[in-house]
Amino acid sequence: MKKEISVGGQAVIEGVMMRGPQHLATAIRRRSGDIELKLQPFVSATQNNKFFSLPIIRGFVSLIEMMKIGFSTLTFSAERFELDLKLEAAEKGEKLKEKSKAAEKREEIFSIIVAFGLAFLFFGLLPYKLSDWLKLSKQDFFFNLFAGGIRIVFFVIYVWAISLMKDVKRLFRYHGAEHKNVNAYEHNSNLQIADIQSYTTIHPRCGTSFMFFVLLVGILCFSIADTLVSQFILGSPIPVYLRLGYHLLLIPLISGLSYEVLKFSGRNLKHPLVKYMTVPGMALQRITTQPPDDSMVETALVAMKAALEMDYSDHKVVLLEN
Repeated sequence: MKKEISVGGQAVIEGVMMRGPQHLATAIRRRSGDIELKLQPFVSATQNNKFFSLPIIRGFVSLIEMMKIGFSTLTFSAERFELDLKLEAAEKGEKLKEKSKAAEKREEIFSIIVAFGLAFLFFGLLPYKLSDWLKLSKQDFFFNLFAGGIRIVFFVIYVWAISLMKDVKRLFRYHGAEHKNVNAYEHNSNLQIADIQSYTTIHPRCGTSFMFFVLLVGILCFSIADTLVSQFILGSPIPVYLRLGYHLLLIPLISGLSYEVLKFSGRNLKHPLVKYMTVPGMALQRITTQPPDDSMVETALVAMKAALEMDYSDHKVVLLEN
């Protein structure tokens, strides 16, 4: 029987972040072997605001919160990793080149611009241009089906390509450790490392599955919107850039609907329709989650215990001050 209290998180550089009902816990495995733990109080806006807790709206609010949390925890883990690199260099008598805060900020802004630019190109402009080039603009459903299919292909290729990188592969192993712990907790395991290792790295509420739902729900929503616009507003085929423009405005709605679909699927895994719906996302987790070693599982276990306010004193943990 699964637990009522939900927990989930994400992999970070040499660690795992877990989110519980009242806390965020980020556990990092340092080069020394110690586990550093950063514990922060956190209550979602969906719990404190009735409007934000409404169906669909809560999904978009949760997405924004998780993007913000994800960025901050990845930044924190990168800082700890950089500290280990400096310590390693010092032991070898070397010195890493220091960057100014301004230079770091410029690199950060540039990386964000490039990331959003590439996302817009491969998941927005290019699929629409290809659909238009194939003269599908007069057939709204097939236009969006083809464009959506292209987005899914690009997404899978992207995930597969980055999985070949050594650092990303290690990140995916921590992702596997996160899922093993959550599965063990939800199935009332005694939370010993050997027992946790017996659980799968696949989990239906994973962000990978959420992204697949976004892509699939997008095809349906965009098709309905395009039919309404072309038939009742324009009375003619929709220009590519107009179509792309209001599709971007529909992203909050699509993310909210996808969140509800993900929640529903998590509660009804035995339903035949749900089984078919979750197959693509869970199949892709074969790439985004990899088998972790025991130290990775322990790191994720510390994060989960801290997030759920459980005792983690039997682990060698250094609690960091906020």
